[in-house]
Amino acid sequence: MIEACTRSRVPAGCSGCGVVSDWTHSRYVRHLADAAFGGRPVRIDLSVRRLYCENGSCPKVTFAEQVSGLTVRYQRRTPLLQHLVESVGVVLAGRGGARMLRVLNVRLSRCTVLAQLMRVPLPPVETPRVLGVDDFALYGGTYGTLLVDATARLPLTLWEGRDAEQLSHWLREHPGVEVACRDGSLTYRQGITAGATDATQVSDRFHLWQGLSRRVQDIASAHRSCLAAALPPDSGTGPARVEETVENTTADTRAGSHARRLFGAVQALTRTGRSHSSVARELGLNRRTVSKYARAHTWQEVVRRPPRKPSSLDPYLDYLQQRWDEGQHSAKILHEELQSKGYLGHYHA
Repeated sequence: MIEACTRSRVPAGCSGCGVVSDWTHSRYVRHLADAAFGGRPVRIDLSVRRLYCENGSCPKVTFAEQVSGLTVRYQRRTPLLQHLVESVGVVLAGRGGARMLRVLNVRLSRCTVLAQLMRVPLPPVETPRVLGVDDFALYGGTYGTLLVDATARLPLTLWEGRDAEQLSHWLREHPGVEVACRDGSLTYRQGITAGATDATQVSDRFHLWQGLSRRVQDIASAHRSCLAAALPPDSGTGPARVEETVENTTADTRAGSHARRLFGAVQALTRTGRSHSSVARELGLNRRTVSKYARAHTWQEVVRRPPRKPSSLDPYLDYLQQRWDEGQHSAKILHEELQSKGYLGHYHA
């Protein structure tokens, strides 16, 4: 512990009007925590003056003097220690920051570290050259929009909802975006087009791979019956061999392993004569899920997805997708366009 006091007859500036005064009213002791020294915590008991303000028009009658570099109004930590707490909080946040501060002989709870972190002013938002736009689920069916500096990989701002007008308004207030990286949402496309007309819109790698994987899965499901004919004659017994290969591949996935464990547990309990509701309460599952596993003969029936049936619209899916991306979402108008081009003939949607 360090005991110190300020000098008398040294003028100090009023915290209300700034007029200096050395007219002492009284003294009191401030207890300040400082950064550890030599592995030991430091506390400073500083005696400071309360001074009269000599400006008659100032609303303050008295004020407490502040020592530059040592005291801050309403603060029980020195600026050095406060900067240390904020820096650790920025890097490690609550629990990790509190543990690191204990190593530095600073005893603070995780809540205090988070409170200090929330008081740190945010850096000014600089318009990025490459902007990432994506949505995220808040709760239930409510979504939000997140803007990220794709070059620095730092978040810029977020808001609730997926609104094209709000996105275009942000882009108009922050000109200079050259590339906008987004998903396939028509809303974000319209917002970027309205707010940054010169920006190049591209799709990010995640949504490119996601769209490609879905397309490959649809094609593989539609032509699943062709796999048996594609096998060479000496590879096995045709369809049975293909079915076994598919089942073995499914069993290696996380969903397959989970379905196999649930199937065994549900079947073992239901064979004892217990009701589906009783089994659901014991396993922590929904009653419908238990009924689905109880009706199945094998666990593959639960995870196996039936192949998509071919549709008469399959030859025109590329054209329909193009018109949908252009903003035409009326099924009646799309049907009339196909008929006018002679694609559908007398087919009725």
